[in-house]
Amino acid sequence: MRFPFFASFIVFCIWLGYELHKRRNIESKANDDFWQREADANNTRRKSLDQLKYIQIPFDKLPVNTLSTDPTVSECLDTLHELSSAQIVNLTGISNTDLKLQYGAPNIDLLSQYDQRYTLLARTLQAWAGTLYEKGYSDEARQILEFAIETRTDVSASYKLLATIYQEKGMPEKIKALVPIAEGLNSPLKKHIIQYLNELCQ
Repeated sequence: MRFPFFASFIVFCIWLGYELHKRRNIESKANDDFWQREADANNTRRKSLDQLKYIQIPFDKLPVNTLSTDPTVSECLDTLHELSSAQIVNLTGISNTDLKLQYGAPNIDLLSQYDQRYTLLARTLQAWAGTLYEKGYSDEARQILEFAIETRTDVSASYKLLATIYQEKGMPEKIKALVPIAEGLNSPLKKHIIQYLNELCQ
C-alpha cells in the first residue's frame, strides 16, 4: 500500500516542480517584456499633443450664481476658475509607459500635470454638486454632474448622485443612458459604477 502512495507523491512533486518552473518562466518573461517596453518608452521622441481632448469648463452653462457665497461653493468656484486658465486632459487609467510610447518621453511631466488638473476638476465638480444638492438645488447639481460625466469622470459618487437625481425626477431612461458611458470608462472603478447603475435600472 505504501508504494502506490509513494509513487503518487513523486508524481505530484514532479508536477508541482513543473508548474512552479513554468510560472517562474512566465513571470520572468512578463518582467523582461515590461522593462523592454519601458526602455522603448523612454527612448520615444517628443510628439505633438494637438490631438489630445482638452477640457474647457463651460461656465456659461453651469450654475455659477447659485449659492456663490457659500464657503464650499465659493472655494469650488475659485478652484474651477484657476483650472480654466490651464490645460486639462482626462488621462485616467493610462500608464506612464503608454503615455510615453504614444506622446514621447519628454512630454510625460506635462501630461502628468494635465491629468492631475483633471483629477482636481473631477473632485471639485463632485464637491460643488454635492453641496448644492444638500442645500436643495437638485437641478443645478444635475447640470454640474452632467458636465462631469461628459468629461468621463470615474468618480463613482458623481454617477450615484446624478442617478439619484434622475430617479427622484422620474427619469429612469436617463439612468440607463449612463450605463454605456460607464462601460466606456478606462478605470478600475468601472465595474462598481456599472453594477450600481444596473441595480437602479431593475
